[in-house]
Amino acid sequence: MVLTEASELEHAFGEQGALAAAVPGFRPRAQQLEMARRIYDAIRANQVLVAEAGTGTGKTFAYLVPALLAGGKVIISTGTKTLQDQLFNRDLPTVRAALKVPVSIALLKGRANYVCPYHLERNVRDGRFGSPQDAADLRAIGRFAQVSASGDKAECDSVREDSPAWGFATSTRDNCLGQECPNVKDCFVMAARRTAMESDLVVVNHHLFFADVMLRDEGMGELLPACNAVIFDEAHQLPETASLFFGETTSSAQVLELARDTRSETLAGARDCRALIDATRLIEKAARDLRLVFGADAARFGHAQVLENAHFGPALDALDGALGQFHEILATQAERSEGLANCLRRTEELTARVARWQAPDGPEMIRWVEVFSQSIALNATPLHVSSVFKRQLESQPRAWIFTSATLAVGRDFSHYCNELGLSWLEPPPHTEVWGSPFDYAAQAMLYAPAGMPDPNHPDYVDAVARACVPLIRASRGRTFVLCTSLRAMKRIHALLADGLAAADDGLPLLLQGEGSRTELLDRFRRLGNAVLVASQSFWEGVDVPGDALSLVIIDKLPFAPPDDPVLAARVEHLQRAGLNPFMHYQLPRTVINMKQGAGRLIRTERDRGLLCICDPRMVGKPYGKIVWRSLPPMRRTRVEADAVMFLESLAGGSAG
Repeated sequence: MVLTEASELEHAFGEQGALAAAVPGFRPRAQQLEMARRIYDAIRANQVLVAEAGTGTGKTFAYLVPALLAGGKVIISTGTKTLQDQLFNRDLPTVRAALKVPVSIALLKGRANYVCPYHLERNVRDGRFGSPQDAADLRAIGRFAQVSASGDKAECDSVREDSPAWGFATSTRDNCLGQECPNVKDCFVMAARRTAMESDLVVVNHHLFFADVMLRDEGMGELLPACNAVIFDEAHQLPETASLFFGETTSSAQVLELARDTRSETLAGARDCRALIDATRLIEKAARDLRLVFGADAARFGHAQVLENAHFGPALDALDGALGQFHEILATQAERSEGLANCLRRTEELTARVARWQAPDGPEMIRWVEVFSQSIALNATPLHVSSVFKRQLESQPRAWIFTSATLAVGRDFSHYCNELGLSWLEPPPHTEVWGSPFDYAAQAMLYAPAGMPDPNHPDYVDAVARACVPLIRASRGRTFVLCTSLRAMKRIHALLADGLAAADDGLPLLLQGEGSRTELLDRFRRLGNAVLVASQSFWEGVDVPGDALSLVIIDKLPFAPPDDPVLAARVEHLQRAGLNPFMHYQLPRTVINMKQGAGRLIRTERDRGLLCICDPRMVGKPYGKIVWRSLPPMRRTRVEADAVMFLESLAGGSAG
C-alpha cells in the first residue's frame, strides 16, 4: 500500500518510527524530516527542487523514503559507481524493509561494467595479452561469468577492478554488436536493462545518465520517458559531467581498441585477408605517433596552442590518411561477419569525429587536447550546457530533485542554477538549504596559519610542508593533506617524509597513486595513525569517521589553473557578456570545492578534528571572506600553539 499522508512521513522518521525500529543508531533529525517532506511534495507536484543538505543531515534517507512512498517510477542518479553500489546493496534494502513497501528496485550501470560473453570468448581464443597476469585474470573472469547472475565486475572479487583484462572481457558502445550479437541471449547488459525497465526504482550514476540521455544507448532512452521523478545525489558534479557528455572526445586509445578488435574479428572471420591485419598496424602507429608529438608529461592544450606545434597538424593528417586506407580495406571484408561490419561502422564514426574536431559545426564548442601518459584525446566541450540541459528538464512533466552537501554559496544557488539552465525554467526551481546538525563549535577548529607567503611565491609549497609537521605530530598522524595539484602533492609528500623521519615518530606516510583509492583508504583506516597526501580525487566521496582522521590540511584555495583551456574559453565568453568571470564563475566553483574538502573532517556527531587551510588569501583578500563564511561554523584561530594544543587534546583522548 502506498502511503501518502504527511503524518506517515513523520512516523517513518519519528523516535518510535519505522526507521528507528529497523536501523541501529538511528536518531530523529529535524532537518532530515523537513527535507523528506519537501522532496515528497516536489515529487507529487512534478516540481524542480535544488536542495543543499549539510553533512550529517541524513540526505540519503531523506530522499529514499519519499521516493519509495510517493508511487510511480523513480530514477536515482549518484555521483560514483561506489555510491551507486552502496545505495543499491545497503541503503535501499534497509529503507524498503523498514517501510514495508512492495517497491521493486534495480541497479543499472554502463556496459563497461558487465562481462560481455562475445568479447570474452573471442579474446580468450585470440590469446594475445599484455602479460601472463592478464591471461590469468581473463580466465578468472570467464569462471566468474559462468556462475554470476548479474555479470557485474564489482562482484568479481578475484580480479582487480583496474586489471587490463577487463578491457578484453567487456564491450563498449563502439564495439557492441547489439541485437546482431550471436551471444545476445546471454548478454548481461540486456538483462540489466530489462530488469530496470520492469522496476519501480532504478539506481544509475551521472555518467550513465548523461551518456544515455545523449546517445539513447544504454537503456535510459526508454527509462526516462516512463519515470515520474529523477533524483540526483551528489548533484554538484552535474555541470562537469554534463560538459563531458554534451561534448565529444576522440582519442588514440579508441584507435588502438579499434585496431585490436578488428584483428580479433579478422582472425575469426577473414583470416585470409592479411592486408587488413597490416592496416591495423598502420593505424596503431599513426595513433602512437600523434601522442609522441607532445612531451612525456600529461598536459592540456587549447586549440591555438596545439596549432603552434609544427608536428601536430602533419601527425593528425597522417592518422586521418591511415584511417582512410584502413576503411577501404575493411569495406571489402565487412560482409563476412557482424563483428567486421561493426568495425567498419566504428571506423566511419571515428573518421567523422576527427573531421568535426578539425572543422566544428558551430562556434559554441571549445576545442582542446589532453595528453595522458600513454594516449592523447581531442576534445570538443560545449561553452555552456545550460540550454541543452534545460531542454531535458522541459521535455516531459516530472519531478527533478538536485541534492548535495555543496551547491550554494552561502544561501545563493544562482551559480549552480545558471550552469544547468535551471534559472530560466517556468516556474523557477524551488531552492532550500538545511544546515548540518553537527555542533561544529564544539567538535572542530579552523586554523589559518599566520605569516604564510603568497601562493605564487616559489617557497610556498615548502612553507605548507613546514606548517604541516607540528600539526601532524600533535595529531599523532590521523591526517589528510589535500593538495590542489599533483606537483604540489609530490613535493609536499617528499618534504613531509624528511620532516617526519627527522622527528622519528614512526608515522606511516601514504601517497595517492601508491594503490587504488579503495586500497589506500583501507590502509589509512586500518593503520589508525597514518598521514595520506593526496590531490583532487580525495576531496570528495571519501568517508573516514572516527579517530582515524582528526586533521585535514588543505594547501591552497582550489582555483582551476588559469591556463586550463576550457576555463580560459569560458572566462573569455563571460567577459564578452560584460560579466565578472571571477565572481560569477571561478569563485563560486572554488567555494563549492572547498566545502567538499572541508567536509572530509567531521562525519558523525562524535567526530572531532582540526581543519587547516594554509592559503593566506582566505584571510587577506576580500573574496576570501566569501570562502571563510561558507565553511562550517568552527572555532577559529591563527595561532599555531592553539591548533597544536587542540590536536594534542584530541590525540590524548583517542589514546585513552
